[in-house]
Amino acid sequence: MFLPHTDKERQEMLATIGVKTIQDLFAAIPEKYRFPELDLPAGLTEMEAQEVVTDLASQNDNLQEMICFLGAGAYNHYIPAVVDAIIRRGEFLTAYTPYQPEVSQGTLQAIFDYQSLMTALTGMDVSNASHYDGATAVAEAVTMANAHFRGKRNRVILSPALHPHYRQTTRTYHANTGIQFVGDDPGADLKAHPNHLAEYLDENTALVIVQYPDFFGRVYDYTELAEKVHQAGALFAISINPIALGLLKPPGEFGADIVTGEGQPLGIPLSYGGPYLGIFTTRKEFVRKMAGRLVGETVDNRGQKAYVLTLTAREQHIRREKATSNICTNQGLMALAAAVYLSLVGKHGLRQVAELCYHKAHYAAQQIAALEGFSLWSDAPFFHEFVVKTPLSPAELNQRLLEHGIIGGYDLEQDYPSMKGHMMFAVTEMNSKDEIDYLVSTLAEVSHA
Repeated sequence: MFLPHTDKERQEMLATIGVKTIQDLFAAIPEKYRFPELDLPAGLTEMEAQEVVTDLASQNDNLQEMICFLGAGAYNHYIPAVVDAIIRRGEFLTAYTPYQPEVSQGTLQAIFDYQSLMTALTGMDVSNASHYDGATAVAEAVTMANAHFRGKRNRVILSPALHPHYRQTTRTYHANTGIQFVGDDPGADLKAHPNHLAEYLDENTALVIVQYPDFFGRVYDYTELAEKVHQAGALFAISINPIALGLLKPPGEFGADIVTGEGQPLGIPLSYGGPYLGIFTTRKEFVRKMAGRLVGETVDNRGQKAYVLTLTAREQHIRREKATSNICTNQGLMALAAAVYLSLVGKHGLRQVAELCYHKAHYAAQQIAALEGFSLWSDAPFFHEFVVKTPLSPAELNQRLLEHGIIGGYDLEQDYPSMKGHMMFAVTEMNSKDEIDYLVSTLAEVSHA
């Protein structure tokens, strides 16, 4: 709510700080720069402003009116109504860092429950709560590995099938730090089995990062690669899609040291790109190098169950010169949404969602590959995304699909120049068989128009 100050209140505040007018506050700014003429439209009433904003919003394509087959890291999943109902409760919506446990038990328990769900999902020992998104979580994995080796190993191997945005973010994070990134050069063989990354291992390697399923939707067993990484004395990190873990082996069983991921599929809307949720779990032996907050369960002086912040690196808040990370906050509301979602669907519900995604995607891939001019790019197992070679450029194909009310796939040439003419489709439980059949028939029509 806007609460304007009265003239008397303004004068009292100015007198307290020792000036006569508001203009006196700007005396240090050269006069010619103080109050420039701004080319701004006339002011609007609240009713007029609402009409303008509503008109702008109506020009956006939305998933209530469009059929979506676009993924590439952000996915259209069903969100039970109760998720939003719970996270909008005032005690959660307005909660801040729970430094005072005696008045923050609800928030602390929610974080503890989130951590417990993440460790169960990934097969790891401990989870923080949390990072900003999947990209920053990967970047923080590099930070943690660097801290673990005290900067004595500065080589990081990135799979070329790791999300391009994650790789870009990680490089931005660690620019000018001396860390050397290898493995994902523009000429990398995108169809090669990820075990080939072992060729880059040396005594200077700190971390190897892969994705599961990878950016192209493919599913690999990383057990052999993890063994080779550990033989070289390095750490092994896997970036995951949490929905896929309802069906696939948890990465902890591959021997992962760090598991990161994008939590958006867990009850968080697409929201034009955020806010999202960065999952970060690791083994107990690395917990003291993990950024972010960690909530523990204990008992109070009456013997009752209680929750407290524990092992939280205060250096990240106040002693920055000793910090191992610049992360000192979290996506608490998004972590709560993920915890509520997982609690609602449960183990069997999550498996059902994953199976629906898997089977619908395979049906779609089979039907599209049967079209004239279309073919699957890879024969590797995949989860709910797959790459198709198209007879027209993906950009042109997507434009024609939009005219039929379909948001098409991802144009891979944007990130991989060698994949010109390749499009990646994503299918979730939200896509009915009728919608998939409509996509297939529309592709057949518009690709030869």
